[in-house]
Amino acid sequence: MVNKLLGSFEKGLSFQEAERNIKQFGLNEIKIEKSKRAFSIFLDQFKDILVVILALSTAVSFLLGEFLDAIVIFFLIILNGLLGFIQEFRAEKAIESLKNYVSYKAKVVRDGNLEEIETRFVTINNIVIVEEGDRIPADGILLRSFSLAVDESILTGESLPVEKDEKNENRLYMGTYVVKGKGIMKVTSIGLETKMGKIAKTLAEIEEEKTPLQRRLNQLGKQLALVCLSICAVIVILGILRRQNIYDMFMIGISLAVAAIPEGLPAVVTITLAVGVQRMAKKNALIRKLSAVETLGCVNIICSDKTGTLTDNLFV
Repeated sequence: MVNKLLGSFEKGLSFQEAERNIKQFGLNEIKIEKSKRAFSIFLDQFKDILVVILALSTAVSFLLGEFLDAIVIFFLIILNGLLGFIQEFRAEKAIESLKNYVSYKAKVVRDGNLEEIETRFVTINNIVIVEEGDRIPADGILLRSFSLAVDESILTGESLPVEKDEKNENRLYMGTYVVKGKGIMKVTSIGLETKMGKIAKTLAEIEEEKTPLQRRLNQLGKQLALVCLSICAVIVILGILRRQNIYDMFMIGISLAVAAIPEGLPAVVTITLAVGVQRMAKKNALIRKLSAVETLGCVNIICSDKTGTLTDNLFV
């Protein structure tokens, strides 16, 4: 049956040619970003300006001899960091598991024999057989078609399958599904050179922006820092004018500034966002960053086309 299906394409690449092509063009993989390490995710939790202010207030409290206050504030900082770390670490692991889930096999012709290999070893000029239920392993040209229809919704958003033939619709794309028939394709692009790979590269080039909540918290942190410095300055100046001990006035100003800082705010924000993440997880929505929950909660209108595809800059 395989020989009848292949016809003049029955030989395919030899094992030596395939190895040579893999060395020349690389593996058929889409790898853009490196997964974050646990330590890196943990450190990211302490980059917020409010957390930095709390850390400074912890040090000041310790220097002033307020050990209980210093311990409480330090505990809140660590609690806030752990809560954010646990959620984001889980999200990273879930994303990694999804990446592993998409690993699949491809049927290629090597030295006249039909071989089933991992898709990462599919290379340029490989002859690949696809049939109903298969996922296309790379971009290529359809050489022979037997009532072939492919679901390309992952690329186009269109839910209806596309009928393929050797003359008009003869392009096949990585990641799309065969919903009907059989076909023989010749691989022309692999990895990042495929249409799917180019989409992945475009997504990787998008700069990460701060969410509205992060911007507001940063603004609040700057305002608190300004208030604290102002309190210190006013107390010291008043002490100098009243001929008080400058050191005592400085220490009083610092104590008041530390008292003005809402130590529990970062922890309360993190806990609230974590609850939101858990609720969305029950709805099968995976949230990578805690701060994204607040942004999603602010969305009132989502604009999409008739297939439900989201388009950049169409929702505010």
